[in-house]
Amino acid sequence: MQIRWIPTYNAPVVLTFALLAFLVHAVDVHFGGRIAPYYFAAWPHFDYRSPLSWFRLVSHVLGHKDMMHLVANFSMILLIGPILEEKYGSRTLLLMIFITALATGVLNTLFFNTGLMGASGIVFMMIVLGSFVNHAPGEIPLTFILVVALYLTGEVTSAFSHDDISHFAHLLGGLCGTAFGFWKGGNSQGKSQGTAKAKTKTKA
Repeated sequence: MQIRWIPTYNAPVVLTFALLAFLVHAVDVHFGGRIAPYYFAAWPHFDYRSPLSWFRLVSHVLGHKDMMHLVANFSMILLIGPILEEKYGSRTLLLMIFITALATGVLNTLFFNTGLMGASGIVFMMIVLGSFVNHAPGEIPLTFILVVALYLTGEVTSAFSHDDISHFAHLLGGLCGTAFGFWKGGNSQGKSQGTAKAKTKTKA
C-alpha cells in the first residue's frame, strides 16, 4: 500500500503568523528597509489620535531588522507553536499572542526611549508556556522551574548590558507565558476552539 504524504496547514495561527512576518520582511527589503520601522515597530512617541500608533503596539511582533533576526525567532515559534496550538486551541493561542504583543508594546512605549521590533517576546512566552503542557492542575512542573532558571535568570543578568536586544520584552514574554500556564492549568482543549521612536535603533 502506497502512502501519499500531503502537506497540511496543521497550525493555522502559527503558520499564518510566520507567513505574515516573512511577507513583512520581504516587502521591507524591497523598499529598502523603510516599511518595518514605520509600520511594524513600537516607538516611544505615541500619538493617541493616530490609528497607526495603536496598530504599532501589536504589529511590532511582525517586524524584524534582518533575516537572521527573523529566522532565529520563527525557528523557535514553528517548533513550539504547533504543540501549543494543538494543546490549547487556535483561538486561545491567538489571544495569548495578542496579549503578549500588546503588553510588550505598551510597556516599551511607556518606559523606554527606543523602538521595539520582533517576535522574541512571543518566543519566550511560548518557551515558558510549553513547560506547562503536561502538568496537572494544582502542580508546579519542574520543567517550568528549570526554564525560569535557565532562560529568565539569564535575561535578568543580561538586562544591564548595552546591546540592541530587548531583554525586557523577553522577560515580559516569559511572565505572560507563566500567567497563561497557570491560567489554563493542565486543561487540553485542542482544535475545538477553532482552526479556522525618539532614537533610530530598535531592540530585537
